[in-house]
Amino acid sequence: MAQLDTREKLAILADAAKYDASCASSGTAKRDSSSGKGVGSTEGMGICHGYAPDGRCISLLKILLTNSCIFDCHYCINRKSSNVRRARFTAQEVVHLTLSFYKRNYIEGLFLSSGIIRSSNYTMEQLVEVARSLREDHDFRGYIHLKTIPDADPELVRQAGLHADRVSINVELPTEPGLKRLAPEKSAPQIEGAMLGMKGAIEDGKDARKKYKSAPSFAPAGQSTQMIVGADAATDGDIVRKASTLYDRFSLRRVYYSAFSPIPDASAVLPLQRPPLMREHRLYQSDWLMRFYGFKPAEVVSAAGADGMLPLDIDPKLAWALKFREHFPVDINKGSREQLLRVPGLGTKAVDRIIKSRRFRTFTLDDVARLTVSVAKLRPFIVTNDWRPTLLTDRADLKSLVTRKTQQLELFAA
Repeated sequence: MAQLDTREKLAILADAAKYDASCASSGTAKRDSSSGKGVGSTEGMGICHGYAPDGRCISLLKILLTNSCIFDCHYCINRKSSNVRRARFTAQEVVHLTLSFYKRNYIEGLFLSSGIIRSSNYTMEQLVEVARSLREDHDFRGYIHLKTIPDADPELVRQAGLHADRVSINVELPTEPGLKRLAPEKSAPQIEGAMLGMKGAIEDGKDARKKYKSAPSFAPAGQSTQMIVGADAATDGDIVRKASTLYDRFSLRRVYYSAFSPIPDASAVLPLQRPPLMREHRLYQSDWLMRFYGFKPAEVVSAAGADGMLPLDIDPKLAWALKFREHFPVDINKGSREQLLRVPGLGTKAVDRIIKSRRFRTFTLDDVARLTVSVAKLRPFIVTNDWRPTLLTDRADLKSLVTRKTQQLELFAA
């Protein structure tokens, strides 16, 4: 490997890290250096060009330790057979970069992943050394997210959890046949076994903290994973069911979805074009429905077409409502929280405000309109003190009506 300066390495390894979407700081422990001790902070929310409520952009240094790899996964631009320019940081170079970027107020933390070099254990040792040095040698208080390697020694993976706020182990693809075909050197049972071990270690860490205040925190922001969308034949239904299983079995904080992006000198087994980015967006919406809106995986999948794919032109919540109209309209003033959460256009905050406020007042359509971006989407699905869509719910062209920019739905009110 040719000798490269730090700037050249950073350009290569920061670009190589862009394909990994599984990073976020939500749920991390609060640490700051306002007392004059330590360096860095986890204050604020979000990483990798996230935005705080006040509009402030906050980010982290997101790089690979190296883009060299002994594996040859078909979908990966850094695979062994890929003709890309290679680079590698030492552990201390990453430590120095992180501290330098933080002190210049460019970042609030580090997201570190790597290709596999020499062996999984050797690579995992280098990743852990970066986090250890930041925490112990430099008293770094900022956010650290480490990508762990499922076939590395469990003790090394445990060490990662002792120093990092969040750890992640990517399942890569939603189906085992897809993984065998596109990443034959990786094992689905091994990946899930590592995730199960991490879940146990996180739970043990929480129990220890309850009993002993001096017990070290262990991955306080939990673990996450990522699935590649569109590289294999998996449908949206397959992906939704897989995500639900991962949440249930491993108590994940997040499942991230990354639309497959064609790479130079691509393998012949890969699709020639990337899937629509809207597909990735719809999967995130379906993920939200299961996590925050009380939808079961089967209900989300039922909104998909016969081919198992979610519609791209409307969101999955609206698709479900149009398909199961017998659940509507919902009375805003009487409906349960579970019923209100099923109404297209009503978010969790709006529903909570409705339930809190209706103890003291009766909602009209205008009242609901003030809680939403567009009341046009809601009107066919709700009843208020002054609105009842008696001729709307069964209309064959309801989909086109609720998705138009300009609507005249009042004409059909009782």
